[in-house]
Amino acid sequence: MGYQQGLSGLAASSNDLDVIGNNIANANTVGFKQSTAQFADVYANTIATSVGNQIGLGASLQTVQQDFAQGTISTTGQALNVAINGNGFYQMSHNGTITYSRNGVFQLDKNGFITDASGNDLMGYAASSTGVINTAQTVPLQVPTTNIAPVATKNITAQLNLNAQATTPTTTTFSETDSTSYTYSTSVTAYDTLGGAQTVNMYFAKDATSGQWDVYAGQPGSVTKLGTAQFSSSGALQSITASAPATTNGTTSFSFNINPTDGSTKPQSLTLDLAGTTQYGSANGVNNLAQDGYASGTLSNFSIAADGTITGNYSNGQTMSLGQIVLANFNNPNGLLNLGGNQFQQTAASGVAQVSTPGSTNHGTLTGGALEASNVDLTNQLVDLITAQRNYQANAQTIKTQQTVDQTLLQM
Repeated sequence: MGYQQGLSGLAASSNDLDVIGNNIANANTVGFKQSTAQFADVYANTIATSVGNQIGLGASLQTVQQDFAQGTISTTGQALNVAINGNGFYQMSHNGTITYSRNGVFQLDKNGFITDASGNDLMGYAASSTGVINTAQTVPLQVPTTNIAPVATKNITAQLNLNAQATTPTTTTFSETDSTSYTYSTSVTAYDTLGGAQTVNMYFAKDATSGQWDVYAGQPGSVTKLGTAQFSSSGALQSITASAPATTNGTTSFSFNINPTDGSTKPQSLTLDLAGTTQYGSANGVNNLAQDGYASGTLSNFSIAADGTITGNYSNGQTMSLGQIVLANFNNPNGLLNLGGNQFQQTAASGVAQVSTPGSTNHGTLTGGALEASNVDLTNQLVDLITAQRNYQANAQTIKTQQTVDQTLLQM
C-alpha cells in the first residue's frame, strides 16, 4: 500500500463533499440543477506491467454531471415569474453575449425590457405595433408603455326583438324627441378615428302594414331614416329597403354616415346589421348589441401563455400580443459551461442551441406566474454526505496504516 492511493482517495472524497455541499447550499435556488461527482480508477500506463499484476494508483474525478430533471413548479402569482415545464433554457443576453438559464425570476427595467436580477435581457420574438409576432430573429423583449391606438367603428350588429303586438305610433311624423312617434329605441357607443366616443341612437317605428317597421339611426340631433325592415309571418327578418341617403349592404344591413365633431375623420361610414332580429309577440328588447371599434387604452397588466406569448391587457378591454419568449435546447446539456449566477454558456461539447417556441418539437412549455424550484433532494443529499464523509475517513485510515508500516520498517 502506498500513499498515492490514499491521497487520491482523499482528493476524490473531498471533491464529492464539495459537490454535495454545493447541492445543499442551492436547495432553494430557483431553477438549480443538482450535480453528482463521477470518479474513475487510475492505473499506471506502462508496457512492462503484466496485465494480471496491475495495481491501481487510486481514483480521480472524471466529471461532475448535472441532473437536469424537472424541479417542482409552484405558483407565485407574479406576472414575470415564469417556469419551464420540460426541456429547454431561457436565452439571455448581456451586451450581446448570449447565455442560457432555467431561472425564471424576471423583472422590468426602467426602459421596459424584461431582465433577470443580474440585468441580463430575456430574448424572444418581438411583436409589431399591431401585435404580429416576428419569428425571423430573437431580440431582447420589451413591454411597450405606449397607449394602444384606437380603432374607428365600422360595423354595428343589433339582434333585437320588435314586439309584433305593439301598437303603431300615434304620431306619424318621426321625431327623436317625441316618444309617440316611434315604438322602440336603443343606442350604442361607436368610436371615431381619434378614439372619441360617439353615441348612435336607433329608433324603430311599427308601420300600419303588418310585419313592416321603419328604421332610423344617427347621432343625437341628426337621426335620419335608414329605410324599412320587413318580417315574415313567422317573425324572421325577411328583407330591408333603404331610404336615401342610406344604402343597403347585403340583405340585412344598412349603410349610413355620422359626422364626429372632435377633429377625427368625417364623414364616418357605419353599417348597421340587423341579422337575427325578430318580430315575435313578446316585449321589445336587445338580444345582442355590439360594435367593432374601441378607444385608445393603457396597459393594465399582461400574462404569459404556455407557448411563451406575452399578452397585454389594456384599459379599453382589448388584448394584444407584446412578444413571445423562446426556449433553447441542446443535444448535450451536460456539455454546457456553468458560469454561476444560474447562467450557462454554449460549448462545442453541448452542441448548437436549438431555439424555438415553447411547446414545439422537444421544447418544454411555460407556466406564467410560477417558478421552478431547485431539483435538489435534501434527504438523498444528506445520506450522500454521510457516505462521502465515511469515504474520506476510510482513505485517511489507509494513509495512517501506511505510516504505521513505514514506522515498523524504520524501527527494524
